[in-house]
Order: sequence, then C-alpha cells, then structure tokens
Amino acid sequence: MTALLTIIVLVFILIAIWQMVKIFDLALATKNENTQVATDKDNTLNGYLMMGFLAFIYVITIVCCVLWGDLPLLSNSASAHGPTIDNLMIISLVIIFFVQTLTQFLLHYFAFKYKGEKGKKALFFADNNKLEAIWTIIPVIVLAGLIIYGLNTWINIMGVDESDDPLVVELYAQQFNWKARYGGADNTLGKSNVRLIDIDRANILGLDESDPNAQDDIITTELHLPVGRPVLFKMRSQDVLHSAYMPHFRAQMNCVPGMITQFGFTPTVTTVDMRETPEMVEKVKRINDIRVENSKPLLAKGEEALEPYTFDYLLICNKICGKSHYNMQMKIVVETQEEYDAWIKEQKAFKNSLIN
Repeated sequence: MTALLTIIVLVFILIAIWQMVKIFDLALATKNENTQVATDKDNTLNGYLMMGFLAFIYVITIVCCVLWGDLPLLSNSASAHGPTIDNLMIISLVIIFFVQTLTQFLLHYFAFKYKGEKGKKALFFADNNKLEAIWTIIPVIVLAGLIIYGLNTWINIMGVDESDDPLVVELYAQQFNWKARYGGADNTLGKSNVRLIDIDRANILGLDESDPNAQDDIITTELHLPVGRPVLFKMRSQDVLHSAYMPHFRAQMNCVPGMITQFGFTPTVTTVDMRETPEMVEKVKRINDIRVENSKPLLAKGEEALEPYTFDYLLICNKICGKSHYNMQMKIVVETQEEYDAWIKEQKAFKNSLIN
C-alpha cells in the first residue's frame, strides 16, 4: 500500500511540473520571445563552457596519471611472453592517449572558435579528397601495425614447441572451483569424459579407469609449476563456459564444455621471488594497513581480526559463471624444479585414490 501511495504522489508531482513548464512557456510567448533560437550570448557561453570542459578533462587525466599511473599490472609479469604482452599494451595505451588528447582538443577548440555569430555564415563544401585520404590512411596504417604485431605475438605464444618437453597439466573447471591434473611419471594425461564421473569411487574428473595413461595421473586442488620449464595447459569445463585467467602470467583461455582448449607459457619468477619485489612489498603493506584499520571495529566487538594478506599467484575464472563466480579461484605456486619434484612425490596417483 505504501509503495502504491508513493507512486501516486510521484505521478502527481510530475504532472504539476509539466503544467508549470507549460505556464512558463505561455508567459514567454506573450513577450514575443523565441526561446528555441540561440543568441550570440548563448553561443559564446557554450563556447567557453566547451573550453572549460576541455581543461577539466586534461586536469582529471593528469591527476589520474599522477595518483594511479604506475600501471602495476604492466610491471610484474611472471612468464616468458609477459614482457611482449606488456609492450603491446603500452604501445596501444600510448597511441590511444595521443589520439584521445588530440581529438578532444580539436573537438572542443573548434566548438569555441567556430561558435555561431549573427551574420556569420558557415563554410560548406561537399567533399575534400585530401582530408578524407589523410584521416583514412593514417588510421589504417596504425591499426594494421597493431593487428600484425598482436597476431604475431599471439602466434608465438600459442605455438608451444613439443620438443621442449613441456609439463602437461589439465585445468578442470566446474561451478565453482578448479582442479589440476598432472600426467604423472609419463607426463601423459589419460583419457577422460564427463560421463565417466563417479563420485562414489572418487573419480571426480571422469577419468577412464581402463586407460593405462590415467593410472598415474595426479589430481590436486593447488597448482604447482616449476620455474623455467614450459607448461602446456589442457582445459576442460564440466558445466558452463568458464575462463582460466592467470593475470601475472598474462594468460587467459576459455574453458568450453564438450571440447579441450589449450594455452602454454613458461613461468619465470617463483612465488618467493615475486613476494620480494619492491612493487609487491608495497602492495602487501598497503593492503595489510587497510586490514588493520578494518579490524579495529571487529576487535572492539570481541571478534577476530582480519588475517594478514600474503601474495600468491592465482588462477581465477574470468567469465560470469554463476552466483559464486567471484570465489572461483585456485592458488598457484611457482617453485624450483627440486621443490616441485618433492611436492609431486607427495601426491597420490589416481589409481591409489579410487574407492573400491
């Protein structure tokens, strides 16, 4: 009932405003004034407002660059192809920034310089082949260069060389978690199919129990990678479209139900080394300072304080895959080959994890 009364009141208010506007227009009409035609004063005011807004855009841009222009995601890549991706991004940002600055200036300056004035006629011409050639050819050259550079980068990234003996890992996506599957001693993943999933026997990924290559496969909830060794990821999805996104490795690939997609890269920075970089030390300190402040009200209520933040590489889902999408992530540990070998020996093989 309250909602209905509120709607009725709003409707009456809108009707009242509408009637007042009509009365105002009628009052002006009696003075023989045409409010629909801009005067020189109106045009001058709008011209200065355009220049003022141009200055506002530039000031805001400068402030944002000073306060948040460090672009941390372009300085902490941890894969061999990461710097190439970062260079492509930086080049794109520089070009966009230059074009945006120039075009905004021309747009607002011309609006000021060529504002309407009484007795002044606008210059009109049907076409100008020279101008059209300039503003067509230049963007074509710039965009063609970016596209060719981008395609060449993508081909180099996706062209995983099998002769490098990459570590083969499957990333298995399901609402709302990740599983990693290693190929075991033979580095070969066994056959799998979602129809073979048997929760009662702990066959959670649908591995073919009759396939010899599947017997030594290792299923984990944490992804460990040896630094300096190429890794080839095979990706599956059990239910809906997910996206395996590993931001620090500049890697992302969709996980599509019913098919296997793949992506490869070589980790170059261990988790321990990344934690010790100046940028990461500063980031962790900033986050923990915020957590200390947010913990004060909790401590006053007798509750536990927020746990200190520690940096870890993460695998996250970059597709909105459902209500718990925000929490779909898995920890990634990049370590030395010796540490990886020691960890993998502690894991249980698929054949030993089955429940009879």
